[in-house]
Amino acid sequence: MLYIGVDLGTSAVKLLLMDAEGKIQKIVSREYPLSFPHPGWSEQNPEDWWKQSLEGIKELTAECDKSQVAGISFGGQMHGLVILDEKDEVIRPAILWNDGRTGKETDYLNQVIGKEKLSEYTANIAFAGFTAPKILWVKEHEPENFQKIKKIMLPKDYLAYKLSGVHCSDMSDASGMLLLDVKNRCWSKEMLDICGISEEQMPELFESYETVGTLKPELAEELGIPASCKIVAGAGDNAAAAVGTGTVGDGRCNISLGTSGTIFISSKEFGVDPYNALHAFAHADGNYHLMGCMLSAASCNKWWMDEIIGTADYAGEQAKITKLGENKVFFLPYLMGERSPHNNPNARGTFIGLTMDSTRADMTQAVLEGVAFAIRDSFEVAKSLGIQIERTKICGGGAKSPLWKKMIANILNVKVDVIESEEGPALGGAMLAAVANGEYTSVEEAAEKIVKVIDTVEPEPELAAKYEEKYRKFAKIYPTVKELFGEII
Repeated sequence: MLYIGVDLGTSAVKLLLMDAEGKIQKIVSREYPLSFPHPGWSEQNPEDWWKQSLEGIKELTAECDKSQVAGISFGGQMHGLVILDEKDEVIRPAILWNDGRTGKETDYLNQVIGKEKLSEYTANIAFAGFTAPKILWVKEHEPENFQKIKKIMLPKDYLAYKLSGVHCSDMSDASGMLLLDVKNRCWSKEMLDICGISEEQMPELFESYETVGTLKPELAEELGIPASCKIVAGAGDNAAAAVGTGTVGDGRCNISLGTSGTIFISSKEFGVDPYNALHAFAHADGNYHLMGCMLSAASCNKWWMDEIIGTADYAGEQAKITKLGENKVFFLPYLMGERSPHNNPNARGTFIGLTMDSTRADMTQAVLEGVAFAIRDSFEVAKSLGIQIERTKICGGGAKSPLWKKMIANILNVKVDVIESEEGPALGGAMLAAVANGEYTSVEEAAEKIVKVIDTVEPEPELAAKYEEKYRKFAKIYPTVKELFGEII
């Protein structure tokens, strides 16, 4: 049988076709626009996601035996607010994960409701990108739209609804809404009340590997795929990427260098960071995970290359970098504000340490190192909880850079395992569809049989020692300039 994984990203949807043994048959990608209607805002039209996903499925299956397509599942950008009216039509553009408009609402939740209460209700505190503050923003600023809300959904779940007709979500993605009682894997009545919404307005909850429904008959006819094709809940992009990299079970780690950057630690036990610097979420394997998320990772490098120095030769620019561990230029990668561990939407990208002899290569290096140092910030929080991590998987567009992988290995001083496929969320989605169809007895079994490590980047003691010194300096910069950010935005 064949399985489709749909990775609904911020700039494009990537679709992957996988056979029952886990071999990737084909990958297609289709882009859609991103809108910034005001400074700090970030929106998309859900209909663009649907249109490109539908066309992408047609392209993906054009040359295969369509009768063999048995399941479709998802990985998707988290936290986005999609609201539907009584006709199941989209009320307004989706407010995305990297939207920073909800500072007032986030402060209200953290300061008035209180972080202790939020952590008790949901295992997390409020971050500007989470869904609950967005709901409060719509309630305050667009009351006419708030009154129309019949269903509240997340981005990938809108695709699942369009394919199956079922309003659904999964535990991992729902964990990032600040509306889920993560420990007990159910909607938090207290949080729904705080936001002025009801459980009837929320989607039905499933585990990531569970079937939510089957393909609508009219879509089955249009696509040439059997109507028995299972639509499977799927997972938030980071949890889906963790499945696709084999980061399931207990004590595994994955670093994702995508538009955003994450460090993801799987656990069979529920646990909360007492400072709430890391997110405590449900995992796609039915267990839990801790996650640190930075809002700008590979997007920092893309910004630097495309917008500032104006080149498409990413590899050529990185080839000029030769003095690892000796750079005197530092970069704070907070181009969209920052989430973990600082939770500061006012934070901004910052170069520091420039002199007359600083070179273009120094600045390129600082951008790459800044992202790795910021990931190390969340890594340090995990270590403070007694979690020992000696190795990590890596995925995302940035993982294609040998230099960046070397930096990660030495800045974190861990072994970095490179896997055969770097298609993280899309592969994870396809694997979840295979589990739902009984090809594998569990997500862990699927990961064990499908995910293969093909290389390991080892830290070098001398270089790791140099980066340890550099990180200690990096870690002092944000606290020093933090107050200034609020004045210059």
